Amino acid sequence: MAPSWFQILIVVVLLVLLFGRGKISELMGDVAKGIKSFKKGMAEEEADSKQEQRTIDHQPAETVDASRETTARNRSAENVS
Repeated sequence: MAPSWFQILIVVVLLVLLFGRGKISELMGDVAKGIKSFKKGMAEEEADSKQEQRTIDHQPAETVDASRETTARNRSAENVS
């Protein structure tokens, strides 16, 4: 059974009487701050992950050429022995 509009209205009136309008508005403000903070954190996390995806680790061409020469020398030395 779903609550009727009349029952919802009674609950709202009781909440306002118990907590007062000021306290309820403070609670709603705190909830809004929490939501904003959560969204900001999610946006920062997405920005960090995008920056990580753009990073490419590579060796400079000189290092690659030098390692190829060293490998070629080692192979030729093995063939001579």
